[in-house]
Amino acid sequence: MRVMSEEVSAELIDEELALSAARQAFLASRYGKTFPVVVAHTTDGQNRLTVKSGSTPTSVGVKIGSYWPGNPALGLARHSSTVLLLDPDTGRVAAVVEASHANGYRTAAADALAVETLSRAESRVLTVVGTGSQARHEALAVSRVRPIENILVVGRRADAAARAAADLRRLTGISVAVVGAEEGCRRADIIVTATTATAPVLDVSWVRAGTHISAMGADGPGKQELPTTLLGRARLFCDLPDQARRIGEFQHAAADATITALGDVLHGIASGRTDDEQITIFDSSGFALQDLALAAALLAREDALGSRAVR
Repeated sequence: MRVMSEEVSAELIDEELALSAARQAFLASRYGKTFPVVVAHTTDGQNRLTVKSGSTPTSVGVKIGSYWPGNPALGLARHSSTVLLLDPDTGRVAAVVEASHANGYRTAAADALAVETLSRAESRVLTVVGTGSQARHEALAVSRVRPIENILVVGRRADAAARAAADLRRLTGISVAVVGAEEGCRRADIIVTATTATAPVLDVSWVRAGTHISAMGADGPGKQELPTTLLGRARLFCDLPDQARRIGEFQHAAADATITALGDVLHGIASGRTDDEQITIFDSSGFALQDLALAAALLAREDALGSRAVR
């Protein structure tokens, strides 16, 4: 059994590897299987576990995500992510990959893949709603797949927004500004929402024709980042339609709304954007095949590097 520590996976991960793994996972979603997500709290009612599992003809495994809100007092991050890969022939554990830092890249890569597939090719203004570490990953990933010239940061707290903007300015070399939500939406070609909101963070009237939105914050019942009226005006795409209906942003979509899997677009059996005036929305709630593909890619990179890999 192989074990990859958090330190090694954090050293090996980058946006290129994450995007390649995301593409593989979404293509595999046509023929792979995912199983119901389990979300459970420990006996104290505060700590939370999320278990996602799935399989393809060549991979089987489980991702365990944990949220321990008291960890900062111990000098630890609240969130962690561990992937267990099983031997497809025997069901025995083949590898354990700690991937907490890499998980941010994994999530952003799915949204960037949607941007690459659904947004207008000439999109140059990116608005990021949210100021946490995931928002930074999202901006960096999207900036790799479109010719972004301006990043606009929207946040509830001015100090957090200023810090996020400074970080993105340093990391990308792109013009970055802090703006209000309305200005950010009205100017955007692409909007990424990376929040924990339970009510819309923008107004439908602020979103102009031709905008693409990647929404990743809704991953449980009751969560919501977008107004329902916007869902009625847009073309809707997601990772897994049934899951999006159950725990994603599209739990708030009309019962008769058409929701298209991004994997079907990548396979060419469903259309993506068909004109420059359409508003497209990608609902990213995350699925296990992303984690399996990412873990396998990290192990393959470690093999390729050999003795040069960090230990």
